[in-house]
Amino acid sequence: MQNPLRENSLQYHRSTPPGKIGLSITKPCETQADLSLAYTPGVAEPCLEINRHPDSVYTYTFKANTVAVVSDGTAVLGLGNIGPEAGLPVMEGKAVLFKRFAGIDAFPICLRNVHGKDGRTDVDKLVAVTAALEPTFGGINLEDIGAPACFAVEDRLRASMGIPVFHDDQHGTAIISLAGVLNALQVVGKNIGDVRVVVNGAGAAGIACIEFYIAAGVRRENVIICDSKGVVYRGRKEGMNPQKERLAAKTTTRTLAEALKGADVFLGVSVANSVTTEMVKSMAPKAIIFAMANPVPEIFPADAWNAGAAVVGTGRTDFPNQVNNVLGFPGIFRGALDVRATDINHEMKQGASQALAEVARETVPDDIKAFLTKAYPQDGAAGMFDGRVPLKATYVIPKPFDPRVVPRVARRVAEAAMRTGVSRVRIDDIQAYETDLRRRLGVGV
Repeated sequence: MQNPLRENSLQYHRSTPPGKIGLSITKPCETQADLSLAYTPGVAEPCLEINRHPDSVYTYTFKANTVAVVSDGTAVLGLGNIGPEAGLPVMEGKAVLFKRFAGIDAFPICLRNVHGKDGRTDVDKLVAVTAALEPTFGGINLEDIGAPACFAVEDRLRASMGIPVFHDDQHGTAIISLAGVLNALQVVGKNIGDVRVVVNGAGAAGIACIEFYIAAGVRRENVIICDSKGVVYRGRKEGMNPQKERLAAKTTTRTLAEALKGADVFLGVSVANSVTTEMVKSMAPKAIIFAMANPVPEIFPADAWNAGAAVVGTGRTDFPNQVNNVLGFPGIFRGALDVRATDINHEMKQGASQALAEVARETVPDDIKAFLTKAYPQDGAAGMFDGRVPLKATYVIPKPFDPRVVPRVARRVAEAAMRTGVSRVRIDDIQAYETDLRRRLGVGV
């Protein structure tokens, strides 16, 4: 049986020119005079100026608006360790989203010869190659690097580089899902400090999510994290690493089904169909479920709702409350680049979550409602964007095409960068910055 998605996708990617991105020039190059400025002899002048004043590289080159999307192909989507060439379409896709949503020029950098004999990430090699990119790029987006190496890679690059470094597979899901959980807790009337949380999936995303939640107010003793071998508990020997050890629970439960009994929140970054309706029924009343395995979630929303869940989110576009990383990384890097941040720190990530939670709680202006209804006709017809406070069980996370998202995320990230001292450029009127960014990006307005 023919797979229409496969055929359509292959045709989409191979049509001339192949791939999804290209290079466009930003200055005229039509005359002899233009050529003398673009290249020799005129190009010597910005070279000499940058040599005298290194920071002026942001003034005379494209560095101020560029991000390298760096991967070694060891953990590509749910496809696994398929290598850097096979990962290139994903990195191209990421570059498309950077440009489409935030106006950022992003370049896919897929690396070979940065692996050990086992075919997995060699941290020293990957760090050395990525750090060498700093003169060219304004930021580094790490992508699809296998755990646990990804943790060390990001930590070492953040410590050694003077530009922002962000591993989206870890922090993107954490930032966006936390915004949804905070709003969901408001919908069901529960306090973050009281809820019991169960995470299924102890890779980069799962570990980063729960550490981010703990920093936001979830009590560490109220968390159980599971992996393919079951509950990560104190004293377990098999399949452990330092990140799991830090989250190991003092518990007698050993399976996901046992852990979910009485839990308030389930967070899934694991495998399809791993949660049953019986498990949901065993959870606390008004349970919140974010089943984010793709393309098939841990449990489908209809099954979760029928079993008693109050709020359900997934990673899919065709269900409510999609946890989509495009809600995060474009605005995060837009704000970081605009204040020339040297890091993307915890406070900046918190700011991004705050921004997303805010947008879902705010009245949707008529012009934006019309745009969203066109982009999401079924949701618009169902009244998803209506009301002074549109927040509801089916709308705790804003939509990716909402034109308020990137400017608000960028604003909160820039504010946090300035407040915590990692910015090198100051924005005096932050409200005007958000308004101007809406105008500059022109998405949906």
